Amino acid sequence: MPAITSGKVLVTGANGYIATWLVKDLLEQGFSVRGTVRSLAKGDHLKKIFASYGDKLELVVVEDITKDGAFDEAVKDVDAIQHTASPFHFAIKDPQELILPAVAGTESILRSALKYGTNIKRVVILSSTAAIQDARPDPAVYTEKDWNESAITEVETKGAEAGPINAYMASKTLAEKAAWKWYEQNKAQVKWDMTVLNPPFVFGPILHEIKDVAHLNTSMVLFYTFVLKGDADAETLATQGQCWADVRDVTKGLVLGLLKEQAGGERIILGSGPYMWQDWVNAARKSSSSISAGNTAYKAADTIYPIDINPAKSVELLGMKYRTMDETARDILEDFAKKGW
Repeated sequence: MPAITSGKVLVTGANGYIATWLVKDLLEQGFSVRGTVRSLAKGDHLKKIFASYGDKLELVVVEDITKDGAFDEAVKDVDAIQHTASPFHFAIKDPQELILPAVAGTESILRSALKYGTNIKRVVILSSTAAIQDARPDPAVYTEKDWNESAITEVETKGAEAGPINAYMASKTLAEKAAWKWYEQNKAQVKWDMTVLNPPFVFGPILHEIKDVAHLNTSMVLFYTFVLKGDADAETLATQGQCWADVRDVTKGLVLGLLKEQAGGERIILGSGPYMWQDWVNAARKSSSSISAGNTAYKAADTIYPIDINPAKSVELLGMKYRTMDETARDILEDFAKKGW
């Protein structure tokens, strides 16, 4: 499909951490945005911070994304879809609490796009490297060819005993698999193409509405606890980590997923690279000497990161350039300070 450089974009879950930044980027790029929220009250903050854009931002209520037809009205008259709505939390008792809305919500919006999205040229789905990184005994560098089959197996064999982390990873894997399967089965009927973007743990300043630090999203509450408050032991700081991306780089990638014709039909990892928590501590201390030093024996140069990603495809196809950890840590601390945290 040709690049989408103007028109109206549907953003699902528009009041979320990543989605709020995405709405900002789309509006600044000249797009009109229709955002879905679970209630009009949840859209008040968006209306406030983007008031200068007037009617270029429209909000519609989709109370339950798992219901068939939930997005039927929302997809009408839009030129593209950015599907970001999916649960990311660990407060569950049953893996299906994450898997059902992730899979059903994705399938629901694709069906609605087929039925009523007569103007749609591209659907961009925000997945995750959780759908890519499986459980391996040795350090690995993951690419778009990888799938997290181990999380699915854990959930299928252990059920509730699989734990919330496996449940989340399985939800992202199954939702993305369902999207690709649906698209292949309906390719002859749809008039749009599909792009899937896979970021890892996402960090960066907060633009969406939250009451206090207790309501921070999963990745940022860990940053607040381990880095700002220094509430982690030396072993955790030196041995625990993942891969990361700045939220503003993720949303830039999502927008480029519309602007770049060659992104159609592609699965693309977005991300800066691996980290241990001590790396974040060290980066934060460059901006604030009040941050606890953490594990002073830690040496990044000697560290073997168990999980790494290869973002080369995002650089080649989208032209991505990623922020450094120092930049992101600095901006987080400045944002936290403004919020009185």
